[in-house]
Amino acid sequence: MSLRSVVGVVASYWGLLGFLLLVGSAIYRLSAYVWELRDYELNYWHWSLMLIFLVFMLYSEGYRGFHQKLSPRFASRGKALRQMNNFWFYVAAPLFCVGYFYATRKRVITSFAITLMIVVLVMIVSRLPQPWRGIVDLGVVAGLVFGLSSVVYWWIRVELAGSCEVDTEFPEERA
Repeated sequence: MSLRSVVGVVASYWGLLGFLLLVGSAIYRLSAYVWELRDYELNYWHWSLMLIFLVFMLYSEGYRGFHQKLSPRFASRGKALRQMNNFWFYVAAPLFCVGYFYATRKRVITSFAITLMIVVLVMIVSRLPQPWRGIVDLGVVAGLVFGLSSVVYWWIRVELAGSCEVDTEFPEERA
């Protein structure tokens, strides 16, 4: 194995690790608000809304957002990163794998738009009083845990298969 391929493999795993650490830190921070729910006496409407929002987030964020869209593309881009010879792609591998750069115009715009939407929602939810914040954060944490599990699942699937039939959404000149 050449030095270039070793560096490519290390960079792709840096992409995975960096993303897992970023999302994992969000899960850790939000979990504190979920644990605070133990200090509140929740009524039946709290429990009902919690269950509805939990199912909604598991489906929309975890399954539709991560498992069907981000995770397979992330694994595919991580695998493709190994064949590239670009120091900056290696350094910014987590961002590369998500699709913030070296992607189609639509992918870059979508990645940044989703990030902006998340930032705005975080700012809004951070102003909610308990128990509402904990209820929302429970759904978010569940969706993120599902999502991280999905990223790892797709990563292993691509590793074992040796390739991925999912579009990397590279710019046209690369495709």
